Amino acid sequence: LSLGDTGNNKLLTLVFVVKDGQVLLGMKKRGFGEGRWNGFGGKVEPDEAILDGARRELEEESCIRATELVNVGVILFEFVGEPVIMEVHLFRVDSYTGEPAETEEMRPQWYSFAHVPYKEMWPDDELWLPAVLTEGKHVNGYVLLEGMNKILKSDINFTSPS
Repeated sequence: LSLGDTGNNKLLTLVFVVKDGQVLLGMKKRGFGEGRWNGFGGKVEPDEAILDGARRELEEESCIRATELVNVGVILFEFVGEPVIMEVHLFRVDSYTGEPAETEEMRPQWYSFAHVPYKEMWPDDELWLPAVLTEGKHVNGYVLLEGMNKILKSDINFTSPS
């Protein structure tokens, strides 16, 4: 896996913890995406492997430590008027240690797959997250957003893990 920022892309991670037909989401309490439910993640540090960044962010934001992270894809996000493309590496965690706890940045809560609060999440999540959660699909995609709520273009492709 690559390190740090690649070209004009900003490398980010997004981790979804899954247990017994439920997914752990965090209510973002501050910063980018504040007021939305999301997975856990953030910026990959310049000298850090993507996987290590995902593991670190999950622990910082939810107080749990992943015992295994499975890479389930990459989505490129472009915002109108922003030169930097967000390259978000997606991970699924099925086993972990510790108990989810609220942090300065996130308030974690379990949701059944059938009741994921998509209306309070990023608008693209509904396009790909159900397939990742319920069908175990991997995703590769591109989303162009205008502001925080309007999808102008999306190209989402699914594959079954080998």
